[in-house]
Amino acid sequence: MNFLAHLHLAHLADSSLSGNLLADFVRGNPAESYSADVVDGIFMHRRIDVLTDNLPEVKEAKEWFRPETRRVAPITLDVMWDHFLSRHWAQLSPDMPLQEFIHYAHEQVALILPESPPRFVNLNHYMWSERWLERYREMAFIQNVLNGMASRRPRLDALRDSWHDLDTHYAALETRFWQFYPRMMAQAKNKQL
Repeated sequence: MNFLAHLHLAHLADSSLSGNLLADFVRGNPAESYSADVVDGIFMHRRIDVLTDNLPEVKEAKEWFRPETRRVAPITLDVMWDHFLSRHWAQLSPDMPLQEFIHYAHEQVALILPESPPRFVNLNHYMWSERWLERYREMAFIQNVLNGMASRRPRLDALRDSWHDLDTHYAALETRFWQFYPRMMAQAKNKQL
């Protein structure tokens, strides 16, 4: 899962949106540095990452990547799941329009920014001002996201080319998303994540 899905599942589970978004920027045990609710959100994010990587639908989707991009398939798929969530938001969360959810999430995350790592603060500056969460619905933006990650981390240069795998298997990926994401939503609502 990527940013939008982690925030969405956290919301459904009444978990800390801040902690769920912050998790990728925190190593080790966060208990000494953050409040209990943020720590719970960090741990929820970590559980979701492990769960998602081991879903049969996700494992199958990783196999569709070419040998030269298979190594970065998990990262590419995380971004792609956000594409489908953004694109189908109205069906998946009809009770709160995407724009309203983004505004709510931004307010929640802003509460912890003063004591957050600089890289997380920097990410938040760009994510909210450039409207990443809503722009995930555009495949051209997904390509930009993958290119941006490849530019920042040269060892992930294969992300640039993984765009072709998404394009080739778009319909099948969308089907897999519909197979597992509603199930994860139900688990979140039932506090099982």
